Amino acid sequence: MGDPKGFLKTKRYTTLPRLVSERLKDYNDVVPLRADAQSQEQSSRCMDCGTPFCHWGCPVGNYIPEWNDLIVAGRWDRAIELLHAGNNLPEITGRLCPAPCEYACVLGINDDPVTIRENELAIVEHAFAVGLIKPQTPVVRTGKKVAVIGSGPAGLACADQLNKAGHTVTVFEKDRKLGGLLRYGIPDFKLEKSVIDRRLNILQQSGIVFAPGIDAGADISIEKLKKDFDAICLTGGSRVPRDLPVAGRELTGVYFAMEYLMQSNRRISGELIAGNAIDAEGKSVVVIGGGDTGSDCVGTAHRQGAIRVEQIELMPRPADCRTDTCPWPKYPPLFKTTSSHEEGGERQWSILTKKFSGENGVVKKLHCVRAVFEKDTTGKQVLKELPGSDFEIVADLIVLAMGFVFPEKKGLIGNLGVEIDERGNVKTDANFMTSIPHIFAAGDIHRGQSLIVWAIAEGRRAAHAIDKHLMGSSSLPHS
Repeated sequence: MGDPKGFLKTKRYTTLPRLVSERLKDYNDVVPLRADAQSQEQSSRCMDCGTPFCHWGCPVGNYIPEWNDLIVAGRWDRAIELLHAGNNLPEITGRLCPAPCEYACVLGINDDPVTIRENELAIVEHAFAVGLIKPQTPVVRTGKKVAVIGSGPAGLACADQLNKAGHTVTVFEKDRKLGGLLRYGIPDFKLEKSVIDRRLNILQQSGIVFAPGIDAGADISIEKLKKDFDAICLTGGSRVPRDLPVAGRELTGVYFAMEYLMQSNRRISGELIAGNAIDAEGKSVVVIGGGDTGSDCVGTAHRQGAIRVEQIELMPRPADCRTDTCPWPKYPPLFKTTSSHEEGGERQWSILTKKFSGENGVVKKLHCVRAVFEKDTTGKQVLKELPGSDFEIVADLIVLAMGFVFPEKKGLIGNLGVEIDERGNVKTDANFMTSIPHIFAAGDIHRGQSLIVWAIAEGRRAAHAIDKHLMGSSSLPHS
């Protein structure tokens, strides 16, 4: 390693976000990029440990100790090669990944872990800045054609890998612009869309054909897809949101998180919005759901000018540090304060929403009760309301951010007739093939709602399976 005692000399430092008073005025990235010198210093904390559990904790198996060493040595050219060897979209995971690798870092046993995620971002941003990332068109084409349906992280990773193998790849996307929920579901203050466009430009110049605004199975028939392509990979994500079927759900002012976030992102990018505007300006906003999507809604409401923002969650408040049930190196469900929470608002846990009420068809209040999970006689966790704990929350806008249940069945999946598993996802065999020959599935559509890094991993593994299916063998990595 560059400095075997670096972890003894240097403490962990993470880049501070812009001031709240500044960042609430725009939708630009909350956290500025770190200077290369700081990244080299932080990378020197990597211990050269005998068994790098960070590699185990990373779904794409990033070569973390190796590229940390290369950063320290100033070998940015080799570092980006190694980074791309395991991750097709490091500029995305470097900004958005919750970094399970850092929770598995050996240094984290008795000290603060290495800033792996920021180091990853430093590599790819340096590489883009100095022109190290260039289109790479395959020298030889196989003559095989593959359709990838969906342009989210799983679809882009799968398409990139298959293109490198020499196949001719077309990516279909039903939205007007490419990127899936990376573009429409994640606010610009976490991921500016120029970051997506920069990578898409590289992929397009490398030979991938993009077909946005085409609903596969509707605008182009299933029969034509099967006829024109040797293999098809479904990577449409898991977009059916979890609903809250309580009295008053039909009132105006109650929306799903994706309705809210997608409309906000479209307005920021200058796209025309159909239907009524969902806007938090001058309103009391309640976000139901304590995860990252809920946090994104909180940050968006702040920027739109909400007068009050509150986020409530059914589950109890997470622990501040590891418990016996989640020892190192597992990824722990710890209490997290995001940049959106730092910007203001209130948070409550163990809150059950009983109903909504309003006036003239418009929501005005949530009716809630405090609740706890207790074990019954069989050991099963049961939700119980606390007597006398009923209360109300005034709200003009309610956002349901309680996650997603499964992919949309209406349209392509239903028309294809692929087998569905017990969780409602597209079922595949060990090689990512669905119940229909030559049709594969990867990402959330197959795995269920999960992390972006898992979608990338699935896309890469599916590409290996597709390449092997088409050619008899594959030189593409399994992950």
